[in-house]
Amino acid sequence: MFLSRRTTQEEYFDSERPVEEVAVFFKSLNRVNRFFDFAEPFRNLLPKLLTPLQCRSLTILDVGAGDGTLGKIMESWAQEQGWSWRVINLDMSMAALSLVSGGSNVVGSATRLPFQTGSVDVVIASQMAHHLSDGDVTLLLGEAWRVASRVVLVCDLHRNAGLYIALKLLFCFQSHSAVFKADALLSVKKAWRVKDLAELARAAGLRPTVKLYFGARVILHATKGADQRRSTRARIDSSAQATR
Repeated sequence: MFLSRRTTQEEYFDSERPVEEVAVFFKSLNRVNRFFDFAEPFRNLLPKLLTPLQCRSLTILDVGAGDGTLGKIMESWAQEQGWSWRVINLDMSMAALSLVSGGSNVVGSATRLPFQTGSVDVVIASQMAHHLSDGDVTLLLGEAWRVASRVVLVCDLHRNAGLYIALKLLFCFQSHSAVFKADALLSVKKAWRVKDLAELARAAGLRPTVKLYFGARVILHATKGADQRRSTRARIDSSAQATR
């Protein structure tokens, strides 16, 4: 049955491409993302998952940040609320990060985050987990849980025919390259169902909330209490001592 199983085919832009191609890709991606308001789940959910006091000042690690557009939107929106949010952009693609103007940018792997335990308040990932294998998603979630001191929030596409058809219709009105359109439709085929992502999160040691978000997205979030933060640090410290 169509879309009943997740496709693992590599997208064209999953591999490193010349910066000129990458720039054109993100120009198209940002047009599509603005249409679907891809930053809305983060604006909506983070203030609900954190206290008003915690929201005043946050460090946020955006895993798979690409050209840093999401971080800029979030920092600007937070400023309008009278808050100070600092977003760190992490991506494997140097070409993508070269498109970021200003900000904090780190080249690194989503499955082995180059950050200390509990070193940022929040770890987010927007529409990047479907680019990974199931095993790598488990690693990503485990690493995000280790690095975050308060919240992990992952937003990705929901694999369904409605979203697939909506994209095809959008492409009738928006001009994009054939390669970009093929990748976008393939992304839906590679995307998640709620049950799939929940199982991978539990395998990573999280006890998350995973839900369908307005039919087009799957949202995963997990919040750390003080006891969980101490437990995470203790496990890391024990592992470090065992390897000495």
